[in-house]
Amino acid sequence: MGEAQKVAPLDRERLARRTAPAGAAVSGGEHGRNPGLPFDLDLIEPIRINRSAVERRTASLPGRRSVKKDAQAAWLLKAITCMDLTTLSGDDTPGRVRRLCAKARQPVRQDILARLGLADRGITTGAVCVYHAMVATAVEALEGTAIPVAAVSTGFPAGLTPFDLRLREIEASVAAGAREIDIVIDRSLVLTGNWRQLYDEMRAFRAACGEAYVKAILGCGDLGTLKDVARASMICMMAGADFIKTSTGKESVNATLPFALVMVRMIRDYHAMTGCRIGFKPAGGISAAKDVLVYQMVMKEELGLPWLQPDLFRIGASSLLNDIERQLEHHAGGRYSAAHRHPMA
Repeated sequence: MGEAQKVAPLDRERLARRTAPAGAAVSGGEHGRNPGLPFDLDLIEPIRINRSAVERRTASLPGRRSVKKDAQAAWLLKAITCMDLTTLSGDDTPGRVRRLCAKARQPVRQDILARLGLADRGITTGAVCVYHAMVATAVEALEGTAIPVAAVSTGFPAGLTPFDLRLREIEASVAAGAREIDIVIDRSLVLTGNWRQLYDEMRAFRAACGEAYVKAILGCGDLGTLKDVARASMICMMAGADFIKTSTGKESVNATLPFALVMVRMIRDYHAMTGCRIGFKPAGGISAAKDVLVYQMVMKEELGLPWLQPDLFRIGASSLLNDIERQLEHHAGGRYSAAHRHPMA
């Protein structure tokens, strides 16, 4: 008996119920924007993190929480709708960005979706993320869709350009059509405990973004301690960030489960204080389907199902989509295909 014949029939109705509806990848949601809070050092100084407890919790997740078969396919399709499909290379060209946008429009081959019974679901990625110079190209390539363009800004990836230039870069990307801005904080302000300046800069970035959603990139791998990751998370939310994001993808250490757990628990605390839901975006180094499933489990267990939608959860990735598509093809037909059958831009 061939391998494909051993695969159990797909429960297409159950799979369709679990996947995101068409048009789900739209910035914002019913929860609205984050207005922020006045600066209050009393909310920051008491924050402490038990590193060993964080590491025990995250080490147990991959083994204790797993999904299989149709449920796994549904979770992976949901991950696609929450993906910021990204190209941030020095050799980016308009042609590469247009190809990336075409992939964002149709992230899974139509024949795979047809075998899953989901050809009519209108599945797209959550956003396309590019440098400022490519914003106009991406906006044009995505015209007629609900897929927003996200621009990295404020001297990405180091965040050390003059402050007025960082503000003008945000304003230029918004004017070019970016609906989301991924700003980089100045990590030196965290390392020196200059919380007031970090707050003031973040407030100014938030104002410069206008109607565009602002994702604050902490660069966790550069911050040294989980306590500083937690404190920086809270400051950025107090200053009006709509999302907090782990990394630029350019640090030596990028997204990790300990960083994610600390940040989502700060999101949970902020929600308890204000009633405002803040989004979370792990980015950098997430390239395997099995890894993104664990991040989704963290979101579900720590924050609940509302945080598994594109307006509150994004994954910064590029090669991850290739692996998800291969896993979906295996689920639909029982065989893995060669990676070149799922080309990226």
